[in-house]
Amino acid sequence: MGRQPCCDRVGLKRGPWTIEEDHKLVHFILNNGIQCWRTVPKLAGLQRCGKSCRLRWINYLRPDLKRGALSEAEEDQIIELHARLGNRWSKIASYFPGRTDNEIKNHWNTRIKKRLQVMGIDPLTHQPIDKEHETDELLSITETYYDKRNETENNIENANDISLPNNRLSENINGELWNKSFKTISTCYSPSISLESINFSTTSTATESSSNVAAAPAEEDSVQQWMDSIFSCAINQLEEDLFLLRKYN
Repeated sequence: MGRQPCCDRVGLKRGPWTIEEDHKLVHFILNNGIQCWRTVPKLAGLQRCGKSCRLRWINYLRPDLKRGALSEAEEDQIIELHARLGNRWSKIASYFPGRTDNEIKNHWNTRIKKRLQVMGIDPLTHQPIDKEHETDELLSITETYYDKRNETENNIENANDISLPNNRLSENINGELWNKSFKTISTCYSPSISLESINFSTTSTATESSSNVAAAPAEEDSVQQWMDSIFSCAINQLEEDLFLLRKYN
């Protein structure tokens, strides 16, 4: 079970208070006092929430409200009370007649906290700030940052290393493909001409060309036809193997 709302919010007026509403609230409280804030709006003839009436009275309309900036002595007292009570602003405000808890809290966050930090005091613990401890924390944060960065770089390098076997595998596959293709050359050349004779003929042709002696036209045509058949067969075999490799990979 949650807390019941203080009033029915249907038909309530919102926004800034008017002078007429302030007069009604002040007149009712001075004549009747405060018994229950939930009944104050109806008895005072206000279309406001009970919480709104309470905050308006405490922060703006009550006769003993003290206005103006807090003195240095009051700030010192707030620091002493905060060291004992913490952020219990209503308790702290009870030591300052005419001051509201909201006013003291805002003054703490805007002025006193910065004043303590300049003096080298932690606003939470009210203890001197340890510079060496801050330096150690900064160093630990820096080390953690560089460790994370090095770990990330190592992960990237490991990922690159993992990809190397695939490249090597592709190189091996290509090498095997070429070896297989060149092995088929032995099955593609003309049976009437042996490899030794071609080596001899090419060697003799080179020797004869160096000695300015031209080979017979018939022999040159046969060698050229044999070479054309070899390369055409090898190219066909390469295209077939590449097609199969792409198909199954």
